[in-house]
Amino acid sequence: MESAEIRRRWLSFFEERGHTVVPSASLIADDPTLLLVPAGMVPFKPYFLGEVKPPYPRATSVQKCVRTPDIEEVGKTTRHGTFFQMCGNFSFGDYFKEGAVKLAWELLTSSLADGGFGLDPERLWVTVYEDDDEAERIWRDVVGFPAERIQRLGKAENYWSMGVPGPCGPCSEIMYDRGPDFGVEGGPAVNDERYVEIWNLVFMQYERGEGTGKADFEILGDLPSQNIDTGLGLERLAMILQGVQNMYETDTLRVVMDKATELTGVRYGADHGSDVSLRVVADHMRTSAMLIGDGVTPGNEGRGYVLRRIMRRAIRNMRLLGATQPVVADLIDVVIRTMGQQYPELETDRKRIETVALAEEAAFLKALKGGTNILDTAVTETKAAGGQVLSGDRAFLLHDTWGFPIDLTLEMAAEQGLSVDEDGFRRLMKEQRDRAKADAKAKKSGHADLSAYRAVADNSGSTEFTGYTSTENESVIVGLLVDGVSSPAATEGDEVEVVLDRTPFYAEGGGQLADQGRIRLDTGAVIQVRDVQQPVPGVSVHKGVVQVGEVTVGAPVQAAIDLNRRRAIARAHSATHLTHQALRDALGPTAAQAGSENSPGRFRFDFGSPAAVPGTVLTDVEQKINEVLSRELDVQAEVMSIDEAKKQGAIAEFGEKYGERVRVVTIGDFSKELCGGTHVKNTAQLGLVKLLGESSIGSGVRRIEALVGVDAYNFLAKEHTVVAQLQELVKGRSEELPEKISGMLSKLRDAEKEIEKFRAEKVLAAAAGLVESAKDVRGTALVTGQVPDGTSADDLRKLVLDVRGRMPGDRPTVVALFTVSGGRPVTVIATNEAARERGLKAGELVRAAAKTLGGGGGGKPDVAQGGGQNPEAVGDAVAAVERLVAETA
Repeated sequence: MESAEIRRRWLSFFEERGHTVVPSASLIADDPTLLLVPAGMVPFKPYFLGEVKPPYPRATSVQKCVRTPDIEEVGKTTRHGTFFQMCGNFSFGDYFKEGAVKLAWELLTSSLADGGFGLDPERLWVTVYEDDDEAERIWRDVVGFPAERIQRLGKAENYWSMGVPGPCGPCSEIMYDRGPDFGVEGGPAVNDERYVEIWNLVFMQYERGEGTGKADFEILGDLPSQNIDTGLGLERLAMILQGVQNMYETDTLRVVMDKATELTGVRYGADHGSDVSLRVVADHMRTSAMLIGDGVTPGNEGRGYVLRRIMRRAIRNMRLLGATQPVVADLIDVVIRTMGQQYPELETDRKRIETVALAEEAAFLKALKGGTNILDTAVTETKAAGGQVLSGDRAFLLHDTWGFPIDLTLEMAAEQGLSVDEDGFRRLMKEQRDRAKADAKAKKSGHADLSAYRAVADNSGSTEFTGYTSTENESVIVGLLVDGVSSPAATEGDEVEVVLDRTPFYAEGGGQLADQGRIRLDTGAVIQVRDVQQPVPGVSVHKGVVQVGEVTVGAPVQAAIDLNRRRAIARAHSATHLTHQALRDALGPTAAQAGSENSPGRFRFDFGSPAAVPGTVLTDVEQKINEVLSRELDVQAEVMSIDEAKKQGAIAEFGEKYGERVRVVTIGDFSKELCGGTHVKNTAQLGLVKLLGESSIGSGVRRIEALVGVDAYNFLAKEHTVVAQLQELVKGRSEELPEKISGMLSKLRDAEKEIEKFRAEKVLAAAAGLVESAKDVRGTALVTGQVPDGTSADDLRKLVLDVRGRMPGDRPTVVALFTVSGGRPVTVIATNEAARERGLKAGELVRAAAKTLGGGGGGKPDVAQGGGQNPEAVGDAVAAVERLVAETA
């Protein structure tokens, strides 16, 4: 049974039994405590935490998930992977243990003809929590499951929580016996390789307290309602139903390994080392395609770094398998064709996904080249110091800065006769991971600080936003926090967070900055609002300071936004939509939005592009935007279903989470986007849009910055002043400026070339005299000297090579010249073939000289370059070279 069919059967089974089918959420977690979605229940977390009321009593999903803590183990074992699909069914206060157990049993053991998975009941085992008598009774007495195949396990194995205070409960896991080929019998308590877990039923019924680890925490009591959260690993079940040994041999991964075999000629199963690499490639390329599909772009932080790391591991493993040409295009293609059966959006976004992936491959191959140079230098310096071990900090630098996997550093160092301080490298990696874990833990426990906001939401409901139609309205204070703690009142000077029952203030979101303004009480008290956020869904928190008087909960107020600020931001936001559409018209759908910020009078817009946007294209985009302004198009907003919005061609931002009902902003016949922000009523209100330029902010992502309205006019006015000043200086009209300035620069470059030519001729003129000054050192001609200060390193190298070329070829010759440039000494040393046959190598001679100069250097045996910090030591450096020549020759 193919993976796509497993997914279809799962969703169909539960939909027929009253569950709402919820599409997989984006891998980009809608949760500040997570980078990526690591479990199937994550999209339902607000319901389990009581932050939001569930819109349905039962739900089912097949959720895309990514976990990377064990990324180094991927490929080494057949059980570790980064991307997986978690099939789940959920109950929010509806059915509980008996319902969950009966549904699981029915789906697993029903025949294929009846819509089930047709598993042999005799090969199933069950575990329950050691104290959960109820679960065992249901399995034994209600389902009729044999008691001898039910095992009780402890808290570490059969108890679930989120790792922080909150919901928790016992689990019941369903295992499949793969037979004696996979180990001894005795059930999952004895052998989890033979008895593999396929489905975990979590009975969420208790609230846990503080604690560490999986078992060290206190149970505080019962939850208000009992919930069900189950998870079945689609890849695990596919492995069983397809009759293969492990998940890498299932349909969606084996085809990627087969493509890697086709590209490299290395067959899976022939060698353990190559099998590891093939598994890494299959897993990581599938994960990469899914992440890019959901809007992640490679970068050096957060989820972008996760993507970059796994892509580079995959590319590196293809090189280990023997690939010498780019491979990502072929690998991404097979992933999209395979996974596109389950996620059609991969095919829809194929061009964008391929563009981002290919750009990252090109960047890594370039980094591989640059990192190799850094490694070569590190190896040379280690050997020069008499060392045999490359330091852990050098290995860590290569890994952290250049994206070098440690196995690459180990291999390349070994090729040059060095080992690597792996312990030091692992220590630095651990320190980095510990810092990340500490930060993640701090963020993870952050939801505990939201209890005050949740309490307001529970008591007063969500904040009604009136800002689409009004800029000022009457309201009531329903929540008040002073220094993060709920308070009945606040006085003048207090920093406060205020929750109103209704508000015209826009809370920051969707790239739009928050409104500012004032909240006035009938008593004369005034709150200056500086920011508005939504720490929990639906609750707008106004942050500011009490300027005058006393503020109390329950007081009626007049809330008014800063109208000029709102209008300026609205102009920027509408201009962002126009820019997005104009870019897509010019560059194609790959120019998808990757982020934005709309602030008063200016905006920035991030979008996907593998290369810089040509200036001519940017000019055309700007012209098109301003032409749209002159057409005076109306801007309208309409709320509709997400399906209807898609039918109308509305553009959605990658990584954003949308509900069933969405707001669509339409600008005439030009633009249509899903958007919750505020906008102008007509494009004529924007006045003018000026694009300041574009730049790279990461691999495959560009950023445009622009000005709108009066800010754009002021910028152009300043530009006009500068042009007028240039006209006065060059005595020409504005249209003549490019030609006149270009002519001046051309003359300046010609003059610089003449000066450089004169300087080089002057330096080379000294060659004859230097040849005459050669001294014999034990049969070797040694030419040394210091040329005039300010001589460039290039000219010094040319002079050294010229002098060497003038010497008789059959006479061993060493040329070592020095200069001082920018206050620092520089040396270039060259040897001829006859000298090298005597063991005289330029690189070793340069290191001796550079050490005396207080620096370092290196190069090839025939020519090398170095430098230092102490120009007064040039004479000593010359002597050091002469001593080494005498000792070696």
